[in-house]
Amino acid sequence: FLVERGHQVHVVAFCSDPDPQGYPFRVTSIARGSLPVRYLKAFAAVWKAAPQADVVYVNEHLALLHVLAAKLRAKPTMIRIMVDGSWEIAHRKGWIGGDGIDVYQGKSYGLKVAFVRALQRLWWAWCDHIISCSDYLRGILIDSYGVPPTKVQRVWNAHHGPKDSALSREEARAKLGVVPSSKLVLTICRLMGWKRVDNILRALAALPADVTLAVAGDGDMEQEWKQLATELGLGGRVLWLGNVPHKDIPLWIRAADVFVLNSEYEGLSHTLVEVLHLGTPIVASRVCGNPEVVVDGVNGLLVDPQDW
Repeated sequence: FLVERGHQVHVVAFCSDPDPQGYPFRVTSIARGSLPVRYLKAFAAVWKAAPQADVVYVNEHLALLHVLAAKLRAKPTMIRIMVDGSWEIAHRKGWIGGDGIDVYQGKSYGLKVAFVRALQRLWWAWCDHIISCSDYLRGILIDSYGVPPTKVQRVWNAHHGPKDSALSREEARAKLGVVPSSKLVLTICRLMGWKRVDNILRALAALPADVTLAVAGDGDMEQEWKQLATELGLGGRVLWLGNVPHKDIPLWIRAADVFVLNSEYEGLSHTLVEVLHLGTPIVASRVCGNPEVVVDGVNGLLVDPQDW
């Protein structure tokens, strides 16, 4: 979009490909490895690239070193917020006893959480402007962290991919090898605790045997949830697809009878937007940014993520 309008763009990205090609802009890849080393390499790459830039746009919620490099170069900096990053860190580390993002706001925990919150406030303060992907997150920045309202602009996530209206459910299933007569439920997510795929599995166990669940994604909870599926006697009724290439995601969405997103947290789900674009019926959790995409009873159904 920016290149088409005559801007020069240089992207610094965490990427498994050491030398990404095929983009109409320069890409500096930060290869996989030790996380602290990756962030130090990202700092060095932003430090090197920033003098040629008019503005540095950060699309990374653990952004201390990215923003610091831009600040030291005295460049205007904008950051896009997809999550309260301090909550995600604290939740993954087990510092907050599994508390959801709403409970987390304004509640005191320990020194570790206080430190991470302070670091996040610091890099937000260094930024000149902040974009939040939902009104829900904008409210957190303003109400919980005291960010001035004039500094935070809500820009909803969008999807500009093609809508292949000629591809029917039957054609998509034929390409994927899915049984034409089966009933297929699809979920796409990182397999993290707050995505609550476990409750989708419990709901599946109560449905007729001809209903199959396809799970696209990988993450920390994969093995635990596979074990749960075994304990529930689901056997071959769950297809664990792993990390599906994005070019194949529209096929799975078109092949499904219904898409389910049962997470306890979403800033504003790109996947929900893409599923709406492709026309597959949606059941989503009534949390965070989801109601900004799915209007209950109008373009999908909203449910309690714990009510399986």
